[in-house]
Amino acid sequence: MERPKTIVYITILLAITAGYCDTVTFVSVNELFSAHVTGNFIVFAYDIIKHADTEAWLKLLSFPVFILAVITGGAIASRQVQACTLLLLQGAILTATGVICLILLMTGQQGMEWVSLVMAMCIVFAMGLQNAFGKLYGKETYGPTTMMTGNVTQAALDLGKVITAGFQDMDVRNSLIHGLVTIIGFLVGCLCGGILAKLIGLTAVLFPGLALLGYALARRKNEPAVDLNLHP
Repeated sequence: MERPKTIVYITILLAITAGYCDTVTFVSVNELFSAHVTGNFIVFAYDIIKHADTEAWLKLLSFPVFILAVITGGAIASRQVQACTLLLLQGAILTATGVICLILLMTGQQGMEWVSLVMAMCIVFAMGLQNAFGKLYGKETYGPTTMMTGNVTQAALDLGKVITAGFQDMDVRNSLIHGLVTIIGFLVGCLCGGILAKLIGLTAVLFPGLALLGYALARRKNEPAVDLNLHP
């Protein structure tokens, strides 16, 4: 029973973190996505067409930062370290970013545009590590925790089967429940991130950072190193 409980905890934690951080940067840094970075292409195109932002090209910086984070995550995982190592690093980056933003907020400097951009890119890097975690350790969660389109699609397919055949198929029922856990967790993260971002800006990422740090440190004591060959 311990393993299923672990999957539930980490899925909820990561889904909330992704929705939370994506919303925090979107609200605080000129509509910048930190988890679903390809969304920045759409916002960039919109800004260019509407002439809404003369520095819209800065959003594209999230893409190379994200790629660097994923490459870094892959390099770390290739050493067959514990799976929670990536989460520990992600939590440390988010926590450090939150602390720096808190200091800037208290000194009245958080509103500086270039400072906000640098801090946002730190968050993008952290979310790149989470995306790498999802790909490298796919069995650790119920599914992708940063992009919900696939989860919503699968949940809709499962719901259709449930409507037509009922709950007799346990695999379909479990798949639907797992999808809903992830989607609802992401939604909760979005709502909490939006509220706190409006109040304290990027400082809000301190909270998921601390949660990830606590989880990863607690799990690290008893977790063996993972051979990625077992997780194609």
